[in-house]
Amino acid sequence: MLKHFIKTTLICSLVAIVAYGLICASHIIGFPNEIRLTEDTQHKLAFRVPLQATIYSESLEALKVNHARINEPVTVFLHDPLWIEATGSGTASMTLNAFGFPVKEVTLDVLPTMEVIPCGITVGVRINTNGVMVLGTGAVRDMYGRLHNPSDGILRPGDLILSANGQSLTNKEDLILAIAESDDILTLQVKRDNETLEAVITPIRAASGNMIGSWVRDSTQGIGTITYFNPETNTFGALGHGIMDVDTKRLMSVRSGYIISARITAIKKGMRGTPGELVGVIEPQNVLGQIRTNSPYGIYGVMEHSPVSSEPMPVAKQDQIVEGPATIRTNVIDNQVRDFEIYIESVNRFSVDDTKGMVIRITDRELLSATNGIVQGMSGSPIMQNGRIIGAVTHVFVQDPTKGYGIFIENMIRQERYVRLRN
Repeated sequence: MLKHFIKTTLICSLVAIVAYGLICASHIIGFPNEIRLTEDTQHKLAFRVPLQATIYSESLEALKVNHARINEPVTVFLHDPLWIEATGSGTASMTLNAFGFPVKEVTLDVLPTMEVIPCGITVGVRINTNGVMVLGTGAVRDMYGRLHNPSDGILRPGDLILSANGQSLTNKEDLILAIAESDDILTLQVKRDNETLEAVITPIRAASGNMIGSWVRDSTQGIGTITYFNPETNTFGALGHGIMDVDTKRLMSVRSGYIISARITAIKKGMRGTPGELVGVIEPQNVLGQIRTNSPYGIYGVMEHSPVSSEPMPVAKQDQIVEGPATIRTNVIDNQVRDFEIYIESVNRFSVDDTKGMVIRITDRELLSATNGIVQGMSGSPIMQNGRIIGAVTHVFVQDPTKGYGIFIENMIRQERYVRLRN
């Protein structure tokens, strides 16, 4: 009887240890490698994970952990709320511990306070691709009526054709000319994902001239919203998500692009199952700025001054965003930039998709009356809470247009910094 009890106890203990280990492993894998904080701000971090962590820093002059200043490494439990405050910018380290062993290093990056101007103004967006994008391939008839598929198996939707027979391409007309002048074969330099390769195609001689059986695009145009303007760098961020090619669903590569003044002329209200949209007129003579990058977090570029007269506002970190009332800024009504009430229903700091960090709900009666909620073209509308800009609208719920997703402004700012350093 005693042996059976001991055996049962050991098995139960082993199962409990394995279960705890699996839980710890899942939390460790999903734990961020870097956490960004703002100097002279008290941050409350709620991880709610069954792990310990050791925090220390050699670069920060004054670091407080759980309201107490520390001069040497301190161990905390991450199941409980963690309060961190630092005077001055710099970095600290946090080592995650499981079963008393270090398992992961996390950087605490304390950044200077940053301010940008929330814009919320609708603009026209035009992008010229870096090369000519392939939309698809198909059959063509030669001068005798026979069908051929010259590009089949050679080009794929989403490929970017950079050059033809050694000549760089700036638009699809350049490609058409290169095809027309090809006597035998056409040698293309193609960018596919992150790889550049060579493709050789034999054009088909048709009654109307040489053809390779590919559909291509070299530009796109639409309407979106500027999220913020940074007066220190004269840079802007907009949309909160990337511009995807409508046919290939690939992120469009930018050779050049512009944001242009636009005037909203009508609003197609969103309905359950059918997203609404802003209808506007783009004024091509009034270019506001240049687009430098199209990224998963939005489009970025430069312009001489802010398109609105609003004052700069502090940029919030993720832990400063809470569920509850907030506002968005947009000019969908009478083309006047105004703030409208919303409610942040949830904040997901560990979302797989960074463009969906918040779930928001439109509560402003006037905005609901005009749009029924979030409509296409409002992407990029800045979200503000407690005197800070916290993010931007990115997507609408198709089955409930009053709700949608938002991206954290921190992610947009980080992408802009990356773009500036890269360029």
